[in-house]
Amino acid sequence: MSVKPTPEEAMLWSESLDKLLSRAAGLSAFTNFLRKEFSEENIEFWLACENYKKIKTPTKLASEAKKIYSQFIKAEASKEINIDFTTRELINKSISEPSPSSFDVAQKLIYSLMAKDCYPRFLKSRCYLELVNKTDSSQSK
Repeated sequence: MSVKPTPEEAMLWSESLDKLLSRAAGLSAFTNFLRKEFSEENIEFWLACENYKKIKTPTKLASEAKKIYSQFIKAEASKEINIDFTTRELINKSISEPSPSSFDVAQKLIYSLMAKDCYPRFLKSRCYLELVNKTDSSQSK
């Protein structure tokens, strides 16, 4: 069950991708939008990287790095992200000894892709415009 944002909160999302991603309802709406566009691997990878950077133990870091690598980075991965060859090779070389910053370059590339491409389309999408223009008549009797 997702919480519907107020039109005022939804309006704040148009200020920046960071504002959108920092709000649970915004993240949910953006993820749903990307799912409809068949590009949800971008937000899933970005979120996986955010969680990855919080890991403190080396063994957990290594197992999570392998999981992220096999899911998003390796050729023919189930949710392969669109990154350049050099970045992919950089990760290939570091995956045997991962660090908290192992995916930083790829994460920045994906964030940039979302900011320049997906985010502007989201702001023009019907689902976003409906949230912003919604008058609170849904709850009135």
